[in-house]
Amino acid sequence: MSSQLFFNGKLFTGRGEDDFATAFRIADGVFSWVGDAAHVAGERAVDLQGRTVVPGFLDVHTHLAFMATLADAVKCLPPEVTSLAGLLDRLRTHPNLGRRGDDWIQGFGYDESKYPEGRGPTADELDRVSSTQPVFVQRCDGHSSACNHRALELAGITHDTPDPPGARFGRDGDGRLNGMLIESNATDAVTEAIPAPDKAQQVRNLARLNKHFVERGIVAVGDLLATMVPTPLQTFRAAEKAGLQVQCALYYGWPAAAELPDLTDDDRTGRMKIAGLKLFMDGAYSNRTAWTEDTYPGSRDHGMHTVTDDDFREAVNWARRNHIQVAVHAMGDRALNHAVDIVADDEPWMGDLPSIRLEHATLFSGAMIDRLNTARMSFAVVSHSIFLFAEFDSYQRNLSPRQFEIAYPIRSFYEHIPFTALSSDNPATAWADADNVFVSMKAAVLRRAYNGADIGQAEALTVPQALLLYTGRARQVTPLDGVGRIENGYEASFVALDRDIFTIDPDEIDRVRVAETWIRGEQAYARPT
Repeated sequence: MSSQLFFNGKLFTGRGEDDFATAFRIADGVFSWVGDAAHVAGERAVDLQGRTVVPGFLDVHTHLAFMATLADAVKCLPPEVTSLAGLLDRLRTHPNLGRRGDDWIQGFGYDESKYPEGRGPTADELDRVSSTQPVFVQRCDGHSSACNHRALELAGITHDTPDPPGARFGRDGDGRLNGMLIESNATDAVTEAIPAPDKAQQVRNLARLNKHFVERGIVAVGDLLATMVPTPLQTFRAAEKAGLQVQCALYYGWPAAAELPDLTDDDRTGRMKIAGLKLFMDGAYSNRTAWTEDTYPGSRDHGMHTVTDDDFREAVNWARRNHIQVAVHAMGDRALNHAVDIVADDEPWMGDLPSIRLEHATLFSGAMIDRLNTARMSFAVVSHSIFLFAEFDSYQRNLSPRQFEIAYPIRSFYEHIPFTALSSDNPATAWADADNVFVSMKAAVLRRAYNGADIGQAEALTVPQALLLYTGRARQVTPLDGVGRIENGYEASFVALDRDIFTIDPDEIDRVRVAETWIRGEQAYARPT
């Protein structure tokens, strides 16, 4: 049995806010002992030189498959792109510009809330990038998008095409298409016309993401829409063989998963596994499609309800039969209330894990927290600090003062909901480095937006609390194996930091960098010196 001892570190174990050690031993890729360096004095060991070491980070709501599909898209995220003119200029940098009429020019990440124009691009404006090639750019939330007239033509969408279920095609005052694609089914109607890379390229695109994650200290993830690549489990397992080291819990989109045969034990186990279903109860606050109890300020609109009760029930029954979770995208308070109404009295089926995950959970009152804690069903809440930080302008416009007071109440989640975690939703977030854990932690600790605005000081976390929501607490919400803690029997996946995150000025948290990432006892990344 191979064994290696590490000592002289400040080791945050992920077991509790004040749980630290100074040494650990690794045997065959797992922690075999964690304790005080004084107990192993004189043994040959690796000197951590006083560095702060934490468990490898878990991003339990991110989108590897989505990131892989964006391999050919130019990034248009803030703070790098902050105007329509800047967006068009960025799209003109796409390598396909000037090629054949069926070569797509793709972009991702626009956020019109930061544009002087206060709106996204139209088909006419995207025609200025090219009128002969299809141009398609997704909004930062991944729900909505825009395209030019050539893209609409290739997708077979005309002025007479009806709106898809739970979505709509943008139209001008005369009812003519204006290039806006509002919510996922409208976006999908265009993306289906974009030629998909072959299986080998999909595998390479996924495997190349390993570098992205280990540089950020992320050792395990939940992919909350893995069906953005065909045959996800097979594709991810092929990517593992090609170099994808991070552990991946895959959530399949509903109703696409309804066509699958029942799952086997092999499908649900391993470093790449099927962990759950994902369905959308509503849209997003940034484009006023989250489903709300109150109307949006200055309108009569309550947003969009995007799944039927029958579909929801069918998904829950399928997941129960196949012993996997259901993750419900629910941002608006009406969406959350309705999701809980449907399943609160059902018997849970996932044992020690929550059966239902509520994703995003933007507006969450104390009464809703009490309701979860008294329900028969077991619920988890997976939320964010990066959203209010990055998209403050949209939330300020689209929430009433009363709603803003209960937006992303992360400290309340931490204190009152046993199963809860922070996550990034990358790349569906309006920030160029959305899954930099330290950016999210700073936003959670300071509760200030990118522009310094107050985003709810009463819901601020401490540094240890924020770390737990990316490590020890995060491991409780999704079936990721042996990660999230520095503890005997756990996978030896940990991160050494370049400074002590517990003692620095909180305003400098986002300047912390990963010095080393280790996965299963092997160094996966070392920051160049």
